Amino acid sequence: MDDIPFGISRLDSLLDGGAPPGSVVLLSGEAGAGAREFAYTSAAMNTLAQTDDELFDLHYGELPEGAVLPPEVHYLSFTASKSTLEEEFRYTLSDDIVTAVIEQIEYLDLSTEYFQSSRIPQDWYLGRTTTLSDLSGGGNREKVLSVLGDYLTDHASGNIVILDSITDLLSAIGDDLEWQDIPMLIRGLNRAAEQWGGLILVLASEQTLTPTERGQLSDAASGTIDFSWETGGSKRARVMVVEQFRGVLSRLEDEDIVQFEGEIHEGGYDLSNVRKIR
Repeated sequence: MDDIPFGISRLDSLLDGGAPPGSVVLLSGEAGAGAREFAYTSAAMNTLAQTDDELFDLHYGELPEGAVLPPEVHYLSFTASKSTLEEEFRYTLSDDIVTAVIEQIEYLDLSTEYFQSSRIPQDWYLGRTTTLSDLSGGGNREKVLSVLGDYLTDHASGNIVILDSITDLLSAIGDDLEWQDIPMLIRGLNRAAEQWGGLILVLASEQTLTPTERGQLSDAASGTIDFSWETGGSKRARVMVVEQFRGVLSRLEDEDIVQFEGEIHEGGYDLSNVRKIR
């Protein structure tokens, strides 16, 4: 079975392709350690491969033999506009890459549904004047999950989807949404992804989760990749650990590899050093 490339060149090469179709992968870790940059690079490189062959060859290289590119890349955010995402892409990737891919990435801004149940002034996220009734809150916190579900049903099949970020839903917990709904959402995605194929990357901010909550999210996903900072002497390095990943971790363990050092350059996130642990 052909894999879907993560878009992280050296990782895809080590895996002889990438992730098995139907995978839901949790990307979590410390701020700036690489989880978000990994997601940006994944979206950009899988899009660049279909928009600019020369740039793709320059920044990624040759696609592994066992990899098949997804037809589409979808980026979903609960709080950020597409213009904000473009700015963040430019912090991670070179301008020529961002220019080549940003309009080709399908973007869903869920901020209207996300903020609708709050007392945040609507002109902050809708660009119109707030009325007194707007400040009353109201709305239904479940609506954001309904819109999310409908979109995935229509667009996730065979594609890469990046969900940014699952921990934003923590702020929406209330009468209509409980904590257990969040890992249940990932379990539902896992089940649906088996039929959809494709690859779903779910960002999570580790700082907002208790160890138990993070464990529940990890257990619900088919794979978990953790990103952290490691300090040794005067050097501070980004470290990526594949904690669990059904159908993938065994490929790395055959070579006694589970830890990597990461780096961020104009081509985005990649692996700078492979650590073998015996």
